Amino acid sequence: MVCPHRLPEAFNRASSPRPLLLTLAAHTRRRTRRSTPPCCTRNAASGGAKCSDRRDLLSGAAACAVLAGLQAPAVSAKEKYESMSALKGKDYGKARTRYPDYVLTDSGLQYQDIREGSGAAPQQGSQVVIDWDGYTIGYYGRPFEAKNKAKGGSFATTENRDYFRFELGANKVIPAFEEAVATMKPGGIRRIVVPVELGYPENDFNKAGPRPSTFSGQRALDFVLKNQGLIDKTLLFDIELVRVL
Repeated sequence: MVCPHRLPEAFNRASSPRPLLLTLAAHTRRRTRRSTPPCCTRNAASGGAKCSDRRDLLSGAAACAVLAGLQAPAVSAKEKYESMSALKGKDYGKARTRYPDYVLTDSGLQYQDIREGSGAAPQQGSQVVIDWDGYTIGYYGRPFEAKNKAKGGSFATTENRDYFRFELGANKVIPAFEEAVATMKPGGIRRIVVPVELGYPENDFNKAGPRPSTFSGQRALDFVLKNQGLIDKTLLFDIELVRVL
């Protein structure tokens, strides 16, 4: 049994599954909604099994993403609202969430190190090799890249898959990846919460990496990114820096 780790609770019912249209209809009755950071933590001190490797860590996180319960309420981040096409120019909407156990950078990126790496962090111009998973945490917590999970069907991949490679500083990936990987060390695993302004340019995954490797993943991500209604486009990624070339 793997050891799940903490991850943003945007996967649970408090922040995404109920259609936002219903939320806005109740706006006058309840100005704020409770959203909580991830739960599902077991460790050796509490009698749980220790996580054995990267695959266990990420697999445990994925299971936790779907089944996590509520914990302490998160707080609003700078009173900002999530960017939604249908609410452009409005003074209300879904409040952006600040997860207290995550580091908040000046850009608005939130991250948590699941495992510390070792060695030197990559420099600008370095070629980096990463493994990654992605979820639409603002919309039901659906995976659009799940290489480390035994998904089967359209999400199935082989063990001999290719890792994702890019040049740091070349602006070939989303800004959140540039920022997150720049301070990682080889072997480290970092979980990041990505607001829309640090995500895919023009809400198009073809304009910057990483790109989902399966048709089902591309369709799941594209549905959220291209939606012109009341869908929160916040994304979550798990990134492992495999090596620096």
